[in-house]
Amino acid sequence: MPTLDFTKGHGTENDFVMLMDEFGSTPLTAPLVRFLCDRRAGVGADGVIRVVRAQAIEAGAHLPPDTWFMDYWNSDGSLSQMCGNGARVFGAFLEARAGVDLSRGLLVGTRGGARTLTALGGGRYSVTMGPCTIGDDDFDAMVSAGGLHPSRPALSVDVGNPHRVVALATLDELDALDLSREPSVEPSPPDGANVEFVVALGEDASGERGRVRMRVHERGSGETRSCGTGACAVAAAVARWAGAGAPRVWDVEVPGGVVTVRLEPGDVLLEGPAILVWNGSIETHVGLSGE
Repeated sequence: MPTLDFTKGHGTENDFVMLMDEFGSTPLTAPLVRFLCDRRAGVGADGVIRVVRAQAIEAGAHLPPDTWFMDYWNSDGSLSQMCGNGARVFGAFLEARAGVDLSRGLLVGTRGGARTLTALGGGRYSVTMGPCTIGDDDFDAMVSAGGLHPSRPALSVDVGNPHRVVALATLDELDALDLSREPSVEPSPPDGANVEFVVALGEDASGERGRVRMRVHERGSGETRSCGTGACAVAAAVARWAGAGAPRVWDVEVPGGVVTVRLEPGDVLLEGPAILVWNGSIETHVGLSGE
């Protein structure tokens, strides 16, 4: 049986199986990803990230060939455009396994576009997330979820992948959610969407920094302990609802910790920790061809 070497890492407990495959010799398949992410039969993770050069993957054809590319897969074996927490772990992995210097920033490829990773020191990293695209209205969808009655309005936000953000009034409402089942969204997004539920916690004395708490159901992964693009979507949505003069920096509490989102003109920056937990090898039990 084929054996794969891997590293397990997480960003605010959003966890990933990292595979170094610089020259593209180990293409991923949906069955292999599902096996690796299985928390009983495999390694266990919210997703798999294959670390390749742009020249070794079709999605990187538009980039300089030596660019590092983050080939990200959800735990159900589907592809995803971008993952903010995964990008930070990708950066930590590049430092540890490839000796890459991120102190001055490094441009990397993702299916959601090129992103810049920067090591901030102390195990923290920032990643440029690109612009947030927000719906024209404050609310443009309705979301139903377990433990939430009645359905609530939501705002569509795109951060390289689609999100629907729901504002809740209290932390009790947030805690009562049952996200073991996928929330229902109307109108139904054609490619699905991550759904975030958020409670605003206020601003600091300066009014320049806000704080929120959120939970998320990620398409293809279920409820996760954190979601980087989701944190960005939440910050953008809450700033929109708060109106002119809203903070441009938001600390976002997730079940796995805290990340910081900076809303800058034309771009969003996500900051937070990334931890490489352990290295190992596994007999795949699933052929690389998916058989």
